[in-house]
Amino acid sequence: MSEKRVSFDFEIDFSNGGGIQGQGFRLDIEGDDISDERLTASIVRDMRLLMVGAVRILNKTIFEEPHKRAKLREAVDGDSPTRFVDLSHVIEDGMITYKGLPAPLVCDHMSFLQSRSSYDAGTEFQIGRIEMVANTGTYLDTPYHRYCDGVDLAGLPLDWTSDLPGVVVRVTGLTGRPIDWTHFASIAVSDRAVLVQTGWDAHWRTDRYFEGHPFLTEAAAIYLRDNGARLVGIDSLNIDDTTGKSRPVHSVLLGANIPIVEHLTNLGALPLEGFRFHASPPKIARMGTFPVRAHACIRA
Repeated sequence: MSEKRVSFDFEIDFSNGGGIQGQGFRLDIEGDDISDERLTASIVRDMRLLMVGAVRILNKTIFEEPHKRAKLREAVDGDSPTRFVDLSHVIEDGMITYKGLPAPLVCDHMSFLQSRSSYDAGTEFQIGRIEMVANTGTYLDTPYHRYCDGVDLAGLPLDWTSDLPGVVVRVTGLTGRPIDWTHFASIAVSDRAVLVQTGWDAHWRTDRYFEGHPFLTEAAAIYLRDNGARLVGIDSLNIDDTTGKSRPVHSVLLGANIPIVEHLTNLGALPLEGFRFHASPPKIARMGTFPVRAHACIRA
């Protein structure tokens, strides 16, 4: 089969202002054609562009020509020390995670003082008690959160949420709230935990946190699903726009068995890639959401 390349012009607008243009760009393609969407993803990824908004492909022409690019192999990590980064909020008595949901009650079931009557002198224990809704703190959504026949916490395979190669998508400084698929086009998301850093966690435990949060578009969710993301997390109030009653991002991702982690924090402490992500919840039957100690492991 003869090899094909594409020639095209493009115009790219950035979501935080400005833009770039290109004329007569040429790229290798697989097969006989390439869609504008795939071409957009390819140039954004190759140019490592961030904060990409609208993209327009113009004057596209396919022609026969030998490919110019050699295929690259992934590097394999060797043994090295590991650094851990906590990505979870602390759950505290009385805190509000989501407006309209009750705050957790955190207290003693049995205090150290109360336990002394049950043990020998010098021996004492504390048994804690917590009452809360599942959507408290940093939590993970399983498919059962959205679909009554979906996988619940007890049925969640460990490899869906543990030891996943991770990538951070930094979109701090957005001029608007929606995060579209083009923000992910420059990054390899296949088989990875995709963590979206909006910077919204800076408003945690304030009234600002509940209003005007950044969110993914349905097109972004479809892009992540179709390009093989294994888990998607965000440091915002919700991965969906909550001004309406539909939740397309939850529907798309959880419908494809892609877990969601919301209310992450400290994503700025992570590199863009080269870490492993963990966010496994306890095994609870017929429940779809629960807090997690989300964290990353980075090889030094």
